[in-house]
Amino acid sequence: DPRQVQEGIGGCGYALVVLSWVICIFTFPFSLCVTVKVVQEYERAVIMRLGRILPGGAKGPGLFFVLPCIDTIMKVDLRTGTILTRDSVTVSVDAVVYFRIFNPIISVTNVENARYSTQLLAATTLRNILGTKTLQEILSDRENISHSMQSHLDEGTDPWGVKVERVEIKDVRLPVSMQRSMAAAAREARAKVIAAEGEQKASRALKEASDVISESPIALQLRYLQTLTHISAEKNSTIVFPIPVELLRLMKTRADKN
Repeated sequence: DPRQVQEGIGGCGYALVVLSWVICIFTFPFSLCVTVKVVQEYERAVIMRLGRILPGGAKGPGLFFVLPCIDTIMKVDLRTGTILTRDSVTVSVDAVVYFRIFNPIISVTNVENARYSTQLLAATTLRNILGTKTLQEILSDRENISHSMQSHLDEGTDPWGVKVERVEIKDVRLPVSMQRSMAAAAREARAKVIAAEGEQKASRALKEASDVISESPIALQLRYLQTLTHISAEKNSTIVFPIPVELLRLMKTRADKN
């Protein structure tokens, strides 16, 4: 509620708001040059009136009205950049840079905006370093990449009076299509491993069964008859033996004696 904001700034603040409105009205339409602000599609704006954030949260995109002298608008760029790795994979990386200004004089005289320049240099350095790495190296070697980035940044920002204390890579995001492809490949690999384990167990069981059957001729004969029963049941056919089973058994017994 705007009235809550005005009540929070007190009587003096309320008087300044009224005075600002009077100035805008008497200088119209020239006042539009300083009161109308444009927030781009990729930006969000936080408007503060006498140090208090206006209700409604971040604004944008579009046109917004601010009162001169008492309103402060701060724009935040929400755009993200992508990086192409050495193995031609597009990734988005979140990195945090902790720095401090150790020499205020040269931070003002040697560069126009030390904070913004450090931010741009950090983004460029991150893109250059990760461009020489593969995806596997980025995922498994974040600590060394952070140290390398810190040394490069510290060397580049030293003439600006800025000391880079620490660099951290928080997150590495892959495209959604690649995430789905990797998940499908992982599921397929897991299915192959499970199938191979099943075949291995089945082979062991079959070997154990064959060892047991080979030690007992009667078991072999029963298995033989059981197989014939299944074949005749499935195919609905009649099986004719040219040689009686008893004769085969007798021939096997004599062969064992010899």
